[in-house]
Amino acid sequence: MFRQWFLIFAALVFSVAALAADKHYLLGVDGLACPFCAYGIEKRLNKVDGVTGVEVDIGKSTVRVSLQEGKTLSEAQARQAVDEAGFTLRSYSEAEGETGGSDAK
Repeated sequence: MFRQWFLIFAALVFSVAALAADKHYLLGVDGLACPFCAYGIEKRLNKVDGVTGVEVDIGKSTVRVSLQEGKTLSEAQARQAVDEAGFTLRSYSEAEGETGGSDAK
């Protein structure tokens, strides 16, 4: 019985830590027109230290970047990565919560 409670407690602790671990940024990017564009920008942003995920929305011309806890993505870093991928950074904001849509700062 003790072992079951311990496993439940451990799972709860790790799941809460995982939810709080990532920091998110929402980038507006000009020039995103196709899946090849999305792949290019994903490939470049994934090279930035601490990036754990990149989600591209071609229709909205936005890129959501997730970073591990304790890491940040400065606007200069974002601009450089986007420029090196061949695109133009239109906007930069730190996002809150699970979705970067309406709750971006």
